[in-house]
Amino acid sequence: MLRIAIANNSLTSLDIMRRVILSNPGYAVAWMARDGAETVKKCAQDPPDLILMDVALPNLDGVAATCTIMRESPAAILIVTSSVSSNSGKVLQAMGCGALDVVQTPVLGPDGQIKGKSELLAKIERLSRLVHKPLTHAPARIENDAPPLLTEPPPLAVIGSSAGGPKALAVILGQLPRNFGGAVVVVQHVDAEFATRLAEWLNSQSILPVHLADEGAVPTAGTVLLARGDRHLIMTPGMRLAYTPEPRDSSFWPSIDVFFCSVARHRYTKAIAVLLTGMGRDGARGLLDLRRAGWHTIAQDEASSVVYGMPKAAVELGAACEVLPLSQIADAIVDFVTKK
Repeated sequence: MLRIAIANNSLTSLDIMRRVILSNPGYAVAWMARDGAETVKKCAQDPPDLILMDVALPNLDGVAATCTIMRESPAAILIVTSSVSSNSGKVLQAMGCGALDVVQTPVLGPDGQIKGKSELLAKIERLSRLVHKPLTHAPARIENDAPPLLTEPPPLAVIGSSAGGPKALAVILGQLPRNFGGAVVVVQHVDAEFATRLAEWLNSQSILPVHLADEGAVPTAGTVLLARGDRHLIMTPGMRLAYTPEPRDSSFWPSIDVFFCSVARHRYTKAIAVLLTGMGRDGARGLLDLRRAGWHTIAQDEASSVVYGMPKAAVELGAACEVLPLSQIADAIVDFVTKK
């Protein structure tokens, strides 16, 4: 039974989300709270499996409540807000503190049906697999008929991140120099609707341009490509980026393991991979594949991680050549790419 807590100032929204949760026999409402301070207190007293957290809470807003909970009594947090677009700044802050994903608050339609019910249940179902079942399947092997590149690819840096990732990515990308000679590809666990806003925000934090990775895109030196959130990003035999819906039972879309494992099949003269803060184990096995393929691999250390789940799993597997604090990772990437 998945115990879910709800934090929202609206009695109507609380009731609607309670009904959505109870529509699934495998879910139960742990408790409900109407302000951030109450949410923090109840989470410490009765830790739930998942918290549906609004960002607009009185006394202590959802961002501050998320930061406090992740610091004092960590839990899986899904941001549920009335407008993902208008609250994008607060959503980014909450994700920087450790929130896992975001979805629109369901509302009652004029026909009495709950609009947004299926979207919320889909998010809960996906996160429930993260809470109760780590990713264990092997990513599907994807073949592609795209022609191979005729030129030597630039050095490649791939980065995977989840809870706490946006803030960590901003730190790393903000420290890469304008003349950085490598290509960067980032897989952050993020909702498809929110990926564009994350790319825009990271672009404002980085000297290097940050774009969403399009189907068929080729990583180029001095550019950062961010995976979209609706499917898994992969590297095809032509060293072009593509998207796939497989595996469908992944806890996160896009999956870091799926991307890292696909990249491990390609030969790069210089290649470095980084696994940042995040809940669960996604990316750990992929980082091990990359290390076995000759890549230089880095895991973020515990002290600087918002959630020391994914990097810890990588370290336990022996997947990391180095374990570094966030403040040293950008320099390590630059040193590796520029060394002779």
